[in-house]
Amino acid sequence: MTDFKNSVFQGRSVLAEKDFSAAELEYLIDFGLHLKALKKAGIPHHYLEGKNVALLFEKSSTRTRSAFTTAAIDLGAHPEFLGAGDIQLGKKESVEDTAKVLGSMFDGIEFRGFKQSSVEQLAEFGGVPVWNGLTDEWHPTQMLADFMTVKENFGHLKGLTLTFMGDGRNNVANSLLVTGAILGVNVHIVAPKALFPTEETQALANKFAAESGAQLLITDDLDEGMKGSNIVYTDVWVSMGESNWEERVNLLKPYQVNMAALKKTGTPDDQLIFMHCLPAFHDATTTYGQEIKEKYGITEMEVTDEVFRSKYARQFEEAENRMHSIKAMMAATLGNLFIPRV
Repeated sequence: MTDFKNSVFQGRSVLAEKDFSAAELEYLIDFGLHLKALKKAGIPHHYLEGKNVALLFEKSSTRTRSAFTTAAIDLGAHPEFLGAGDIQLGKKESVEDTAKVLGSMFDGIEFRGFKQSSVEQLAEFGGVPVWNGLTDEWHPTQMLADFMTVKENFGHLKGLTLTFMGDGRNNVANSLLVTGAILGVNVHIVAPKALFPTEETQALANKFAAESGAQLLITDDLDEGMKGSNIVYTDVWVSMGESNWEERVNLLKPYQVNMAALKKTGTPDDQLIFMHCLPAFHDATTTYGQEIKEKYGITEMEVTDEVFRSKYARQFEEAENRMHSIKAMMAATLGNLFIPRV
């Protein structure tokens, strides 16, 4: 059992996965599993009692907002939600000025928005730990939950193969590629060439892979990319304010996660799982789903309903783990782990 106690995490911000070592990421993953066990056993763990945390949301959310709110409350802290209509970030007030004001009132700040530069300025000028709930470049809180889910299912991380199918240049794909490389997880990005990760992202991932031994593959060939996969992962095809639906749907149709794609892995059923950070367009029950059906004549996009509801699916465990992993991150960076207040 990992010895969870105060460490180099104290006072640190979590802005991007590339800022952490494999040992540090594994610590947070294991701490998340530990806190999940405490939660399931009904054991209090008020590491942040008396603390106040600001939750800044430029971009709407279900899982991130819910996870940060419940995590803060479980840890004994008070969360204050500030939505797009409540803050003047970069509009009537600079990010620097906002950071200084909030840092004087709150013990920690979460930010979910569009620009990575915004969360970096909050950390630079806030004087308190800042946590990136998602930006256009990185999604560290999602990665902690994702690799926590992987470890929960396989018991280890190093040597497994994770394949991402879809838009290989989005924030989730970037984060999976780099985080997997740090942790020694083989990562395949299977995407159309127009949506390959940037050369800069690939170079960063390759640097980490050289240290960890991870094998990385960027390809538009499904047969090559799916072979040997243990985790098949996808994300929505249109996100972060993009509006070119028809172009992207047509470009990404061949990269849908369906049963045929899963069979291409050649992996035994007990060594294969499917993951999705959600929301997922897997049927026509939502407003978006109905619009997609009317415009393009399809009821499924990045994943079929069959896969989404199959024995391979772990997306709801993954969603729950957002709360446990965020709790670990907040407690490690802001809490007193020597003496849990119960």
